[in-house]
Amino acid sequence: MAGRLTETLHRILPVAAGLAALLLLWEGGVWLLDVPVYVLPGPFAILGTMVDNAGPLGAAVQITLGEALAGFVIGSLLGLSIAIVLVLAPPLETALLPLVVMLNSVPSVAFVPLALIWFGLGIASKIALASLAVSFAVLLNAIQGLKRPEQEAVDLMRSFGAGRLGILWRLRLPAAMPSIVTGLRVGLARSTIAVIVAEMMGAYAGIGQVIYQATAQIDYLVVWAAVFLSSLGSLALYGLLTLIDGRLVWWR
Repeated sequence: MAGRLTETLHRILPVAAGLAALLLLWEGGVWLLDVPVYVLPGPFAILGTMVDNAGPLGAAVQITLGEALAGFVIGSLLGLSIAIVLVLAPPLETALLPLVVMLNSVPSVAFVPLALIWFGLGIASKIALASLAVSFAVLLNAIQGLKRPEQEAVDLMRSFGAGRLGILWRLRLPAAMPSIVTGLRVGLARSTIAVIVAEMMGAYAGIGQVIYQATAQIDYLVVWAAVFLSSLGSLALYGLLTLIDGRLVWWR
């Protein structure tokens, strides 16, 4: 237990020290150069604004992260399920994979107007966009990982009587876990971006709507505070995913 705590401290302390040094340099640079607030406020002013508006900002970021997390879960399950079907049915992969790659080349934010028209300004449109953004990332990485085992290993399992599902569960999925986790990492970032952009274009609540309204009111400190808080929330989700990664891919 003490060894794990020491290892965790060794990982966290350098990051915390680097972040503190960056904030001090930022604050000192803004003060020395007398940078206007509307160009770049100091970090302490931003943190003060976060404290002063903790209630509204906290409620907004909870909505945004909830939408992003819901879309992340749905998109991950959808992408992994489709990847398994395509790998088990090669003709479908040949027919559909080019279409998937074509759609993936279009930024998910380009679908924001359509999502707002189809699903409205509520949370449904945000979850749909996040699911779309995540599913492509997980799908492509999962296909790559599921096809990683050598054909000799597949043939060996078949010689022992394993069917397609047995090979999938005992060989392909364990071999694909690193690629799947990579897709999850990319998808998590995509989901947060998609939700915030969608909220800025049309929403009843959320951190993206806070940023939009604060920009319209020329309240730059609130804009920066909202950006800071959303970054911290995304970092917390990323930390959670890292813990899951350690559990799923324990052999790395």
